[in-house]
Amino acid sequence: MQAITVKDREAGVAGLALTELPYPHAAENDVVVRVHASAFTPGELTWPATWTDRAGRDRTPSVPGHELSGVVAELGYGTTGLTVGQRVFGLADWTRDGSLAEYTAVEARNLAPLPADVDHVTAAALPVSGLTAWQGLFDHARLTTGQTVLVHGAAGGVGSLAVQLARAAGARVIGTGRAADRETALELGAHTFVDLQSGPLEDIGAVDVVFDVIGGEILDRSTALVRPGGTLVTIAHPVTVHPADGRAVFFVVEPDRARLTDLAARVRDGRLKPIVGAVRPLAEAPAAFRPGKRTPGKTIIRVTEED
Repeated sequence: MQAITVKDREAGVAGLALTELPYPHAAENDVVVRVHASAFTPGELTWPATWTDRAGRDRTPSVPGHELSGVVAELGYGTTGLTVGQRVFGLADWTRDGSLAEYTAVEARNLAPLPADVDHVTAAALPVSGLTAWQGLFDHARLTTGQTVLVHGAAGGVGSLAVQLARAAGARVIGTGRAADRETALELGAHTFVDLQSGPLEDIGAVDVVFDVIGGEILDRSTALVRPGGTLVTIAHPVTVHPADGRAVFFVVEPDRARLTDLAARVRDGRLKPIVGAVRPLAEAPAAFRPGKRTPGKTIIRVTEED
């Protein structure tokens, strides 16, 4: 099968290449998925799990990408809950070969059924961003109706879904980003928008929840906005400056089949809309990793065409 691999940690993005790999083995409780569409996180070549397995052993050449949508091609021993030929989407394991390949082996519990009326490209934009948005808002920050949430990066992959989910939950939503993101954030449901390049962050006032995807100075300055008893959540890096009278949570997204099923239902019903940016073939995945002009939405790699 064809796959994108990376062999040299020092080479980074320059080391990505389209290669031939053996068909993957389905271990116990695994499924092998024929991947139709995949997505990746640009920074994942810096993650230790990209280069080593769970025991810390080198596993190069590695296949990056951890979001996928496709069809079950094979069941491993003892696998239940899914069937061969079923449409699925979800997360490939962090410490195993990922989804930028024609076939990949995934723990069945990391996948959810994909409704027939949700296309693979849309589904591939949902797992990491959708689960991250939900877990940050509701599992970690415990956002409730009537509260105010500040969403940094409101037009990005995670932020755009966080805005929609928070608005649907009855929260007041303040979005941030670049000036070009204003219209998108407001259309998604943000009540107000702050341009981080020109608007004074400190003028926003106290909020119940800060949802951060940016980190750095923006994260540090945002701690002063958390009202007593409120929560700051971030996926950027561990928090070094904490709210005076509130919680700060850094978290990494976790697989959740039930929540993926709920998110897919919201997409199918039109209540949730992932923003899909460029859609590129598998051979162009290395170029998609390279820093370039910023474009709205999540880049999706179309791996194989749907039957």
